[in-house]
Amino acid sequence: MSRRPGARTVVAAIDQGTTSTRCLLFDHDGQMVSLTQREHRQHFPRPGWAEHDPLEIWRIVQRIVPAAVRDAGLEPGDVAAIGIANQRETTVVWDRATGRPVAPAITWQDTRTEDAVAQLAAAGHAEEIRRRTGLPLASYFAGPRLAWILDHTPGLRARARAGEVLAGTMETWLIWNLTGGPDGGRHLTDVTNASRTMLMDLRTHAWDPAMLRLLDVPEEMLPRIVANTGPFGTCAEVLPGVTVAGAIGDQQAALVGQTCFAPGEVKCTYGTGAFLLATTGERVVESSHGLIPTVGYHLAGQSAVYALEGSIAVTGSLVQWLRDGLGMIPTAPQIETLARTVEDNGGCYIVPAFSGLYAPHWRTDARGVIVGLTSYVGRGHLARAVLEATAWQTRDVVEAMVADSGIALTGLKVDGGMTANHLLMQFVADVLDVPVERPLVSETVSLGAAYVAGLAVGYWADLEGLRRNWHRAARWEPTMPAERRAREAEHWADAVQRALGWDTR
Repeated sequence: MSRRPGARTVVAAIDQGTTSTRCLLFDHDGQMVSLTQREHRQHFPRPGWAEHDPLEIWRIVQRIVPAAVRDAGLEPGDVAAIGIANQRETTVVWDRATGRPVAPAITWQDTRTEDAVAQLAAAGHAEEIRRRTGLPLASYFAGPRLAWILDHTPGLRARARAGEVLAGTMETWLIWNLTGGPDGGRHLTDVTNASRTMLMDLRTHAWDPAMLRLLDVPEEMLPRIVANTGPFGTCAEVLPGVTVAGAIGDQQAALVGQTCFAPGEVKCTYGTGAFLLATTGERVVESSHGLIPTVGYHLAGQSAVYALEGSIAVTGSLVQWLRDGLGMIPTAPQIETLARTVEDNGGCYIVPAFSGLYAPHWRTDARGVIVGLTSYVGRGHLARAVLEATAWQTRDVVEAMVADSGIALTGLKVDGGMTANHLLMQFVADVLDVPVERPLVSETVSLGAAYVAGLAVGYWADLEGLRRNWHRAARWEPTMPAERRAREAEHWADAVQRALGWDTR
């Protein structure tokens, strides 16, 4: 579409998250120009259930995207393209003719499919699923959620086979609505989100017929799988005429935003939990240490780039527990002040397995423990042990990645709210024995969405141009003596062993 002469062109990123949706505008230097954000409601109708209203999220997008453009003093014609990053695995089914969801969206946090997954495991399907999709058999992924909606909505499977209802993850829902909805909306999913469904062949990037039969999901309701770079279609509303040019799952978006393009480059996003992704190049690296091989990103016309992913369930939420559950700190940032009142953890270690341990252990029977308590241990030691737990969990995942890939870690790029804690970042560098770097632009998920869209329309020429946009805001060098690192690693490993086997129901 036409642009005003001399206007400052930007790329818009829609960052559709678990608790809110944001629109950010980025310029050629990868600098944020504008940001608008609005939260959406969380619905927990039963224990273990977590839902969103897809229509509420779409209405939010309709408001915040034009607002971000207005706030920057720009017009729709100044936007070169739109990219989307989204909460992965959250599943939506809707009526093709009306555009109305047939059920609430089931989010990635939801555990209602545990029994169905257990039945698949008992029937011996776990290895086949891992071999075809790269994923462990778990309720975490979108495919079992889609099967649950089909199983619990009378007549829905027949309607799906007739092409009357459509399904997808959140980027699919937004692309369809942005490009026309019932009036010609494009029904597409990007390969990173498709790789999290338990329905896609990890190597061919096509829906796997065996997996569709296993979960009884009609292919007629599924979107077409495409690369992360489009174009996917043209906006019919919100920003009419602007190209929807990119889509990518949130953690892969952070990988791109951190410009981790070469094999061995690693990023970790620290939030409520933590997600660590290591680029492995054009090969799928099978994991024998509890990690997940996944698509890192796929640029149209090029070979897909893969990654290994390790997820940590409890990082920032452990600080929240110290604040809200124990009342030891009034605000989360004050944990660093409290932890700095002591020189070390006083021999105390906290393993935050509140609902089991994720990668690389994957032990649902684990529960949180505090070990090494003596009368010497005080509030400062506990605060330090809370922070150190995040670093030790990071090390566990990194060691698994090194063992699986054979690629030695030379540095770690970090992002997310917890990276503002300098003591924590220093301890991560110490236990990994590599430099830790935080970028100047902290919104790496949104930036990654903008990058894939901008690459699609030529706003950025190539990956090297994106690398030049990356600038360091902070760097932490390891300072811990090797003997101390080895000794404390043994103590941590002992503490983890004591966390296992508690829930044997």
